[in-house]
Amino acid sequence: MMQKISLTKKSSYRYDLPAELIAQHPKDMRSESRMLVLDKESGKIQHEKFSNIINHLQPSDILVVNNTKVIPARLFGIKSTGAKVEIFLLEQKTENRWECLVKPGRRLQIGAEVTFNNELKAKIVDHAEEGKRIVEFYWEGNFWDILENIGNVPLPPYIKRESTNKDKETYQTVYAQKRGSVAAPTAGLHFTKSLMQQIREKGIEILEVVLHVGLGTFRPVKTDDIQDHVMHSEHCRIAQEVAVKINQAKKNGRRIIAVGTTTTRTLESFTENGMLNSGSHWTDIFLYPGKEIRIIDGLITNFHMPESTLMMLVSSFAGYDNIMNAYKIAVDEQYRFFSYGDAMLII
Repeated sequence: MMQKISLTKKSSYRYDLPAELIAQHPKDMRSESRMLVLDKESGKIQHEKFSNIINHLQPSDILVVNNTKVIPARLFGIKSTGAKVEIFLLEQKTENRWECLVKPGRRLQIGAEVTFNNELKAKIVDHAEEGKRIVEFYWEGNFWDILENIGNVPLPPYIKRESTNKDKETYQTVYAQKRGSVAAPTAGLHFTKSLMQQIREKGIEILEVVLHVGLGTFRPVKTDDIQDHVMHSEHCRIAQEVAVKINQAKKNGRRIIAVGTTTTRTLESFTENGMLNSGSHWTDIFLYPGKEIRIIDGLITNFHMPESTLMMLVSSFAGYDNIMNAYKIAVDEQYRFFSYGDAMLII
């Protein structure tokens, strides 16, 4: 007798992934990535190039993107003792105070001072939860310009190399605008400006929302029952004009295609009684099989880590069996996985 799979059990979302399929570098041309197309009703799968996505979109569709911008959040500095330290910007609290991760923590207690270069210095002013610190920065000139100059892109832990200046461009969507993420909304990395233009020329409207991606996106699920997992909160917002357009489109039977899990979570977190609200809030929404996804009709996404909340979200949207089968085929076909990897269109 076949064992029944429990969709709230973490181990149900495990799959075998050879390490060599984890993309360490982006494609030279963003839209040259491969794209697995999954029909969520029939389970049918096609293999395409991402640039062909336009053939799967209809003129009446609305494409929703997350226009958050990744900040070069990793800073390497020196204490007055000469000790080397790392400060990782997580969340801006005031104009010059940030909540940060610090390494090594024992060397960065309250009162410790750090120099990054002639223009930027910092002081540890308070403790925060989970070993974090509140750091006050002092600078001459423009803070963001200095950060662009000396900060490092916070590549995900599964990319086993140091970031380079090239990553400042490639680990950023072409439509990124609103600073605040420490990880890219990676489904959007496949779009080029010319592909976006082609999409608009087909009559498809592109709307923008914001969710600032936190480190929690890489936080593993540690509980055996996924319902016991606690998500980190992330800040998101939807403009009134965007909410009005999406509600009208739903009423008219038009398809809403989300670019990425962050866009999906933003839309769902603002949905009440089948209607999309506008505004700004913190969300810890966790979508998994059994939770209904109410706004979107299609999803562009990357291939996610085994047992991750992102795998659970796509399983909720496309159906668990469809996703597990698609991932098995993607491994067999040697697709590239995770942030700099290939894409999947679920429609």
